[in-house]
Order: sequence, then C-alpha cells, then structure tokens
Amino acid sequence: RDSVLYIKPTMAEDKYGPGFLESGRLDLWGGSEANQCTQNEWWGCERVGNPTNIINPISSARLRSSRGFSFRYGRVEVRARMPKGDWLWPAIWMLPQWQEYGGWPASGEIDLVESRGNLEMRDEQGNLMGHQHAGQTMHWGPFFPYNAYDRTSGWLEDDFGDSFHLYQMDWNANGITMSIDGRTTFSVNPGPGGFWEHGDFNQLQGVDNPWASGSTMAPFDTKFHFILNVAVGGTNGFFPDSWTNAHGAKPWTNTSPQAFLDFWNGRGDWQPTWNGEEAAMAVDYVRVWAE
Repeated sequence: RDSVLYIKPTMAEDKYGPGFLESGRLDLWGGSEANQCTQNEWWGCERVGNPTNIINPISSARLRSSRGFSFRYGRVEVRARMPKGDWLWPAIWMLPQWQEYGGWPASGEIDLVESRGNLEMRDEQGNLMGHQHAGQTMHWGPFFPYNAYDRTSGWLEDDFGDSFHLYQMDWNANGITMSIDGRTTFSVNPGPGGFWEHGDFNQLQGVDNPWASGSTMAPFDTKFHFILNVAVGGTNGFFPDSWTNAHGAKPWTNTSPQAFLDFWNGRGDWQPTWNGEEAAMAVDYVRVWAE
C-alpha cells in the first residue's frame, strides 16, 4: 500500500474457524507450478491437526527473488521497519542461488537484518533484545554444526520497530561490510587463506575444505537471492529459554515436543502485543547496485 510492502502474520483460526487447529487438514501442495508449496521440510506442505500436535496456529509470508533476481557483488540497501509484537521474528536475508559448495551452511547465508518483535525482552545481563535490537550476520562453515557466524556478526540498538531504517551491505571480491544507517556493524576480509583459514577450520582433522575450488571469498563468491519474511517463535534457540519477557514468560521451551500447542495456549499474553499493522514488517524498497 502506497508503495510499501507489509508482511503481517495472522491467526489461522481467523481463516479456517475455531477447532481447525486441533482437527483440520491443511494441504498447500496445489495443482500447478504457480501455486505449489515451495518447501516440504518438517512436513511443511501438509498438516493434519490433533489435540496435541496442532496445525501451525499462525500464517505468515516468505517472499523470495530466486526465480526473478540474483546477483554477485555490489551494494545493497533496504529501507524497512521491523514489526512489534512478542515472539515475532522478522528477517531480510540472502541465500545462494545454487548450493555450489554443499548444504547449509557450506554455501553461505547473508542476513541483512534480523530482529525480535518483543516489546520488552531482556537477556541474562538485562539488555533489551526485542524490537530495539537488530543484528546482521553471515553464516558459513564446512557443515552443521561447524558455523563460524560469531566471527561475522554485529548489532545495534535503535527504534527499529518504530521507524524505517537502512540496512546495507557492500560486497566485492575482497570482502563484505555490513551497516545500518551508515553505521558499520562488522566488516570481513578473509585474506589469502579464505574463509577456511579465517574460521580456523584448517585445524579440523579429516575434514576437506569445501571451498578449495572457489576464490578467497568462497562461499560468498556466487550469486545470491533475497528472502523477506516474518516468522513466529521457533525452537532453534533464537528465543532463548533463559531470557525474560515483560508481557508474559515464554510459553514454550525449545525442547518441548508440543511447542505449537504451548505457544497457542499462551496467546492470552502475546496476542495483545500484536497491535494491528505494528505487527507487520514494512518494506519501502530493496535496491542493488551490481558491480
């Protein structure tokens, strides 16, 4: 609307009706290429609900440019406002067009911005980690769980959920610099040894360098495409169990076998924090100046 893209999560029950989560069937496969489900990992294309393992209670969107636009090297600038609302997980990020160096994270991932929508969530040191905190990260490693993202990550504090900000990247054959509103969060130049030596992976016994055939920037020397999405919750640790939240404790744990149900049962706390379009990620533009 008015040249701004809004990605807003909604309640599945609002579309399918009460009781659907516990007993309904959701089939997203479709009948033609234009409406087929794009990823069936973790049974993502078809779900049948029961009282313990309910259907995903939230519907949201994930947009990707893989069929229309990808590039290698250049400057990226995204102007966007992050969403506000407990347990929202907005992200504007990039994945390789082809996994030339192997499965994640061997072929790389570039996160232009990730945030958490929580109104007042704090870590063990008392730092605000909700919509006032935004991070930028690069993921890379020979295989999971060897991921040296901690060597290529940075963050800033600001009013990311209240106003638009610029999320930027300068990417060339020698290195990558990430910044927010012109403020650098981190910069990496792997040098002659490439990311293999930059991550100290050469100390691993019996592990081959998956980037040996690439340049010193491998795996970040191939074409990448954009992904824009607003996720909710998750059990991978992005919302740590040990952090505190002012508008109700985290209603699920990362080890719960029924995390969907636990989250949904806690909606009395988090649903009031989703205030209309404040709960949407608003994207003004994505611009690329390719080399």
